[in-house]
Amino acid sequence: MSRLGVSIVGGSGYTGGDLLRLLHFHPGVEIRQVTSERHAGRPVASAHPNLRKVVDHKFVAIDELEPCDALFLCLPHGQTMRQLGDFEGLAETLVDLSADYRLRDPAAYETWYGHAHAQPDRLGEFVYGIPELHREALRGATRIAGAGCNATATILALHPLYAAGLAESAVVDVKAGSSQGGNAVSDGSHHPERSGAVRSYKPTAHRHLGEIRQELGADTIHFSATSIEMVRGILATCHVFLREPLEEKEVWKLYRGAYGDEPFIRIVKERSGIHRYPEPKILAGSNYCDIGFERDPTSNRLVVIAALDNLMKGAAGQAVQAFNIARGFDETTALEFPGLHP
Repeated sequence: MSRLGVSIVGGSGYTGGDLLRLLHFHPGVEIRQVTSERHAGRPVASAHPNLRKVVDHKFVAIDELEPCDALFLCLPHGQTMRQLGDFEGLAETLVDLSADYRLRDPAAYETWYGHAHAQPDRLGEFVYGIPELHREALRGATRIAGAGCNATATILALHPLYAAGLAESAVVDVKAGSSQGGNAVSDGSHHPERSGAVRSYKPTAHRHLGEIRQELGADTIHFSATSIEMVRGILATCHVFLREPLEEKEVWKLYRGAYGDEPFIRIVKERSGIHRYPEPKILAGSNYCDIGFERDPTSNRLVVIAALDNLMKGAAGQAVQAFNIARGFDETTALEFPGLHP
């Protein structure tokens, strides 16, 4: 069986590095090209030292791209929408990991990104790439919009409750690792500033809230984001206020019904030990999203907790999962790594 030719556009960042790592070991894929304007001509391993003696490609400039079967686009927000026609001429399948095609309503880009979308008539062509919600739409899809990492954790945590009409409102606090900010140097990433920090960086109006409200069909969700001293990982703590009393065994039934057959979602709630609830540390490098919960016995509040690796289930891993579905591969192909402990 011939393998699909795949190229990565904007492959020098952290997400590009994880895509390279995953796709190199994908039995149905051959990596053709990897672009980087800054690193063109240099070995891929110069930006991704973990891939020394693994990936022998050199970076090329974007104008050197050749036709292939699929393109993974890891470009800054706003660039894909301006160059979509160029990419469509090169590959049948486009997987965009930017925010350019996540929102279906053109007006939402004004609200959450502060500017009009360059191609509003094309928004409906992209399938929002959370397989647990849109698996059937992803089958055979040629345009996939990768979901935001914070959005993925929050949506997966809350979807069963909102789909069942049980949630009145929710307040979500996400604690995020530094890799979420990418590999560009900034004041906030400077080691003396980042080390030991617990910094609230977006108490309100986070861009991912647009995706969350869109996918859950509700505007009663509120979101805050906090930077902590961790490289990979997201922990979303969701305070859900229920419309009616719900016993914990009913919550179990609801989440098992929604996710019991999902290959990359685990319900985590133990009676003892330090890992009673989801913990991002043990998910590093894996495509799992762990979800747990606890019912507040004194109120109508249910606390739902979700953890994932922001570069994997929040970006590269989920993109490969969606690509696998779209191109007819087993959904778990190249994504079997379970994470590390300790």
